[in-house]
Amino acid sequence: MVELKTPAEIEQMRAAGQVVAAALTAVKKHATVGSSLRELDEVAREVLRSAGAVSLFEGYQPGFANSPFSGVICTSVNDAVLHGLPSDLRLADGDLLNVDCGASLDGWCADSATSFIVGTPRTEDLDLIEATEQALAAGIAAAVPGNRLGDIGAAIGAVGRRAGLGTNLDFGGHGIGRRMHEEPHIPNGGHPGRGLKLRPGHVIAIEPWFWQGPGSVYVIDPDGWTLRSADQTRGAHAEHTVAITPTGPEILTAR
Repeated sequence: MVELKTPAEIEQMRAAGQVVAAALTAVKKHATVGSSLRELDEVAREVLRSAGAVSLFEGYQPGFANSPFSGVICTSVNDAVLHGLPSDLRLADGDLLNVDCGASLDGWCADSATSFIVGTPRTEDLDLIEATEQALAAGIAAAVPGNRLGDIGAAIGAVGRRAGLGTNLDFGGHGIGRRMHEEPHIPNGGHPGRGLKLRPGHVIAIEPWFWQGPGSVYVIDPDGWTLRSADQTRGAHAEHTVAITPTGPEILTAR
């Protein structure tokens, strides 16, 4: 069942979204050559703690995972694109880092992700990140009353295809509210004019993720969480929590 949120509830979700945005901003500031992923997790943890927010990730264990998640952010490096566990790995010059963060404040959730280069960037990495951000913007632009979920997925997929990037439809966007993952699932591809009709009060997390290679096959590390491209090509991920309003989409996790 897809629940509609009231304007007052959306404002409460915006407050959670600003905590998530602050955590991602702090992590990016502290992510330098030599930083460990576990140190970055502590930076985000302190932001959440100071705001009185609760991590949506720590202790979370979906069906595909063999253990609960052990951090408050996902830290995915280079060919790891989703669900990377914070570890003692230290970042090297030129690493592509994807950071995903979710938090609950006063019972309302928000979820967001960003990708960036640590140190000296490679042109192809910057192009990948730019295309992923463009796909997020296209998906958000399609999130207007009267459109359908397929319009969001089609907009995202079109950007990826134009850039020659690989994607996968198994993991994508989702409804969000009192819980991190609510109905509906929002794949990063699809056909316009199909699926749930968008109405004011819908709140969704839109999250494109792409690989530089054309393939869409992934493998999961022995940790049971970290998802990598099978051909070891680099990946990027971008996400915002978005409210559908009578006047159009509003980003609740704007940084």
